[in-house]
This record gives sequence, C-alpha cells and structure tokens, in this order.
Amino acid sequence: MERNPATSPIDSEPTPPSEAARRHPALFRAVRRRRNPPLRRSDITVTDERAVRRAVKAASLGNAMEWFDFGIYAYLAGTIGRVFFPSGSETAQLLSSFATFAVAFLVRPLGGMVFGPMGDKVGRKKVLALTMILMAVGTAAIGMLPTYAAVGFWSPLLLILFRLLQGFSTGGEYGGASTFIAEYAPDKRRGYFGSFLELGTLAGYTGAAGLVTALTAWLGSDTMDAWGWRIPFLLAGPLGIVGIYLRLKLDDTPAYLKLEQGTVHITEAANAVETTAHGDLAKIFRQHWRTLVLCIALVGAYNITDYMLLSYMPTYLSDELHYSETHGLLILVATMVVLMLIINQVGRLNDRFGRKPLLMTGMLGFFVLSAPAFLLVRQGSLLAVSGGMLMLGLSLVCLLGTMSAALPAMFPTPVRYGSLSVGYNLSASLFGGTTPLVITALIGATGSDMMPAYYAMAAALVGVIAVACMKETARQPLEGSPPSVQTEQEAAELVRSQTPTPKF
Repeated sequence: MERNPATSPIDSEPTPPSEAARRHPALFRAVRRRRNPPLRRSDITVTDERAVRRAVKAASLGNAMEWFDFGIYAYLAGTIGRVFFPSGSETAQLLSSFATFAVAFLVRPLGGMVFGPMGDKVGRKKVLALTMILMAVGTAAIGMLPTYAAVGFWSPLLLILFRLLQGFSTGGEYGGASTFIAEYAPDKRRGYFGSFLELGTLAGYTGAAGLVTALTAWLGSDTMDAWGWRIPFLLAGPLGIVGIYLRLKLDDTPAYLKLEQGTVHITEAANAVETTAHGDLAKIFRQHWRTLVLCIALVGAYNITDYMLLSYMPTYLSDELHYSETHGLLILVATMVVLMLIINQVGRLNDRFGRKPLLMTGMLGFFVLSAPAFLLVRQGSLLAVSGGMLMLGLSLVCLLGTMSAALPAMFPTPVRYGSLSVGYNLSASLFGGTTPLVITALIGATGSDMMPAYYAMAAALVGVIAVACMKETARQPLEGSPPSVQTEQEAAELVRSQTPTPKF
C-alpha cells in the first residue's frame, strides 16, 4: 500500500546537494527518517469487518430514507403543481412546482456550512442523526399542509417553508454519510463500501417512484390530487425513526476517534495538522479553496446528469412525449433497478483500476451518448425509451458507484465533513436542484425537446476537465488519517515494508 503523499513533509522540499549527500549519507538518512519516520503498528487502523458492515448499513439505509423523502416531491411534481399552484397553464404550474423543488437547494449550502463543521467538532454520527430528524419532520409536515383551495396564498408559502427545512437538513447528509463510510472502510475496499451509499440513494428514489406509481394506478389522478398525494409524505415519520435508531447505535468513525484522542502519529507534519482546531470555515475557504473549486466542478457535472435522469425524466416523458405519469415512472423504476444490480460491481472496479478511469468513463458516456439516447427516447416506443434511458443509466452508474469514495478523499480528516459538505452543497444548489427548472425553461424558450441532451453534454464536458485535474486516491490512506487495513497480517506487512534493510 502506498503512503499518502500529502502526509510526507519532505516531498515539497528541495533535494539536498548531491555532493553533500555523498559526503554525509548517514546524516541525510537520519534527517529523512526524523522528518518522515516509518510507520509503527499503532499508527495503522485494523478495521472490524462487522463494524464496517454495520456502519455501511446504517449510513446507506439512512441515506435511502433521506432520498425517499426528497424523491417523493420530484415524482409528485405535476400533482404538487395542481394542488398548490392551481392558477395558470400547465407549464406555469410545472415551473412553479420545480421552482419550489429548487428552493430547497438554495439553503443546502447553508446547511452544509452549519452541519459540516459541526460534524468535524462533535462527531459524524450525532450530526447524521440530527439531519435525519429534520428531514423526517419537514417531509411529514408537507403531507399535512392545507391545499391552495383551503387557505389560498398560505398554502404555497408553507410548502416553501418546509421545503427549506428539507434542503437545510440535506445539506449535512451526503457529506456526512460519505465521510462516515469512507473513514470506516479499509483503504483497499473504500470504493466497494462507498458504492452502498449510492445504492441507498437509488433505493430511496426507487421506493419513492414505486410508491407514487402504485398509488396513482390504484387511486387514479383525481383522488391523488384530492388526498392521495399526502400518503408518501406522511410515511416519512416512521421511516425517519428507523433511520435515527440505526445511526445512533453506531460508534463514531475510527479516523475521527483517533483524531479526537490525538493518537495519530504518521509523521510530525501530519500530527501538527491533525491537532489544529476543527470545523473552521475560514480555514476551509482559505487553505482548501483550490480543492473546493475542483469539487464544485466535479459535483456540478455529476448532479446535472443525476437529476436530469432520476428526477426530471418522468416529467419529460409525460409532458413532452405524452406518456401517462404511471408509465414514465415505471420505466424509470426499471432503469434504477438495473443500476442497483450493478453499482457494487462499479465500486469493486474503481478499487481495482482507480477512481479516475471510472469517473472519466461516466463523463465521456454522457458527452457521447446523451444525444443518441434522447433521439431514441423521442421515438416513443417502449423499447426505444427503455434503451435510451438505459444508455444514460449506464453512464450515470459509473459516477454513482465512484463519487462516494472519490469525494471524501479530496480533503484531510480534520476538515473533511465540513469541506465536502460546503463544496458538495454549493454545487448541488447551483446546478443540481435547478436542473429540472432550467431544462423545462430551455424547452419552453427554444421549442426543442433535445435540450436535456445538450445540457447534459455541456455538464459532462466540464466533468471531463475536472476528472483530468483530480488526483488518483484509490487504495491509498485518506489524507491526514492513518492507513486502514483489513487484517493484522496486512498491518504487519505494511510496517515491515517501511523498515529499512540493514546495511553491514
């Protein structure tokens, strides 16, 4: 296993003069060993397989429940438009509904700035439990709101208020959940375990889409508009209780506990970094702004393609191709089930071949295949629509199965939760939540139903550049954290590999 180059204090120093090094080799070897001492067994974290799997289960199931709550709104966009924004044309209703969808993303950066540094100060699991409580409250409250017909202007106003609460809580979710899994997982399997987080996301979206589809088919559109739309939102309460219980049962991550106890001693330079004050937003922006910019570009490309396929496509199929709402959702559910079946294999592949090759494959897939995929979708037949969505889905799964391992590794342990939450949510606010609104407006302005493809291609081009600029982090320790291995034997081998061969 490679040592993390970020923790080596002599990497950035000039090479000593060759003449001096030749005259005093022992002295220079001693200096190098003093500045970058070899690993000790106490430096290395040996993971507990059962604890890792419990942590992955809690984070992934919690993430699934959060995105179930968030996905419900996207899949009920047409119904929400009719219930809360009844005046105007269907396009105006849809734009109003998607604008309210986007409102939740406006406060996500604020949530990231609050919950991210809090997670670096008080621990990962406490903040993750808190975000779940807020999401469950916000979602269940939407299910109890009076309609526009009952209270007029107050109805959409209250809807926006609870959407803001949802967005605020989501600001601490992805950064915390991905950090939680990344810090629990052994270095060689971080991609595989991280892929379960996005498996949870897909499961949440699939559950939301499946429930909305079943209710619409069972109750009919008129009954859904009358009261059926409330049922998915009200389910958030009991689901949230389950997620909170799972998260509070866990210990915090080994990396955070070692950091908190001050027991990390990889090098003197790393030790100095790890004992600084946690959660300082000013330090994040001042010291890590280059990485933040790269994170925002990478997440922006990922979010546009993600929300275009998983949130907007059912609306596109019903509004542009005149599919029934149920029919469009069923095709999306089938696509997501296929992605769920292969996403863990993508996690294994990025552990083996690296994060960058898988991310680049996904970005290039969207850049090359978006136009052909939408041309297929426009044909309207079940086979053509399914084929087009599967083309987009296979590109997306390369990103989904890799991002949750790649993004946390971009930042050091003391500011990982905060930095990732800020960068991820700034990007999600600017590009993710606005995707359905922007695409709907572009189609309305241009009259071209190929605008989703062009928008995804532009995002993918930015993503290609961002992936080319990022560092490869597969099979390496997280920056600012000790190496993490699966067995005592691996730890012993790693220590031996750092021990110099004696010379006689």
